[in-house]
Amino acid sequence: MTQSSQTDSGSTRSREQEGTTETTAIPEARTGASPARLADDTSQGKTTISASVVQKIAGIATREISGVYAMGGGVSRAFGAIRERIPGGGSGTSNVSGVQVEVGEKQAAVDLDIVVEYGASIVELARAVRRNVIQGVERMCGLEVTEVNIAVNDIHLPSDEEADNGGTGSSRVE
Repeated sequence: MTQSSQTDSGSTRSREQEGTTETTAIPEARTGASPARLADDTSQGKTTISASVVQKIAGIATREISGVYAMGGGVSRAFGAIRERIPGGGSGTSNVSGVQVEVGEKQAAVDLDIVVEYGASIVELARAVRRNVIQGVERMCGLEVTEVNIAVNDIHLPSDEEADNGGTGSSRVE
């Protein structure tokens, strides 16, 4: 005999009284919403991975590549810097600046917005970032990464940093 029940989250569960088989239909994941359900689930339990976990892994994997100066667009970086300075503002947040993910039951897609150091080969950098993100997400989450889209929004110039530090460079006049 099979019992079926509707849960509050909208997923349907059915359990056979004689065995321990449980099936769960999870709604399709949206960016930052529903968790991924791994294919290796057994009768001993299931594993779900939040989209925010995939987002953080992708962000860390991107920052590991030499030549990536920052992530996110100018406005996104500014709000992120403000949020980090507010006590409790940066803690516990799943928003990773410059990283958007779409997570399904077995696959993930990643969109990145980055700022590149001047002089770095953008083509080679994009290849390295893409490879590192795919390896990180697939290794840690077991999800197949279908695509990693990279948008280079800006190039960081060494002189930009001097201007940000109050112009500590040498002056032309005394």
